[in-house]
Amino acid sequence: MTLPRDYSGQSCALSRSMEIVGERWTLLIVRDAFHGVRRFGEFAAHLSVPRAVLTDRLATLTGAGVLERRPDTGRREVYGLTAKGVALWPAVRALTEWGDRFYPADGGPRRLYRHAADDAPVPADGACTGCGTVVPVGDLVVTPGPGAAPAGPDADPVTVALARPHRLLTPLLPHSAQREVVQP
Repeated sequence: MTLPRDYSGQSCALSRSMEIVGERWTLLIVRDAFHGVRRFGEFAAHLSVPRAVLTDRLATLTGAGVLERRPDTGRREVYGLTAKGVALWPAVRALTEWGDRFYPADGGPRRLYRHAADDAPVPADGACTGCGTVVPVGDLVVTPGPGAAPAGPDADPVTVALARPHRLLTPLLPHSAQREVVQP
């Protein structure tokens, strides 16, 4: 039996939120959008998600106003987070922290977050350990952590790019050079 896509009979905000972001692959797509992944093919290659599933999840996220499609070079389009999507950062960061705590990678976290202004670590609570300010997502830099595996020779371009420090919400790969920071 196929599971329904909604939570009929549930009326809480969590059940309504889960209808948008609760399906398999959805939060990984959102995470990659924070990291700067923009194109359909990049999501597909990095996540190894079936194209039909990716099409469905992107349609759900754009239909809900979490992502938007934007024109890019030629006839191509790219995906970017909307203000509603950026507002998911605390949830994505908290789930990442939870995973690092209870299901850690060998060696430690795969990714670390630092404040762009002073390069100090920013833990899941969002407050910079250097200056004490709560850091907006657009001012975070994601860096490889001690548990990050080196990108092998067959690695996709997203994996290779994530092996270098990168500011969140900016295009990860060079084809979309314009800065696309959306602040909540």
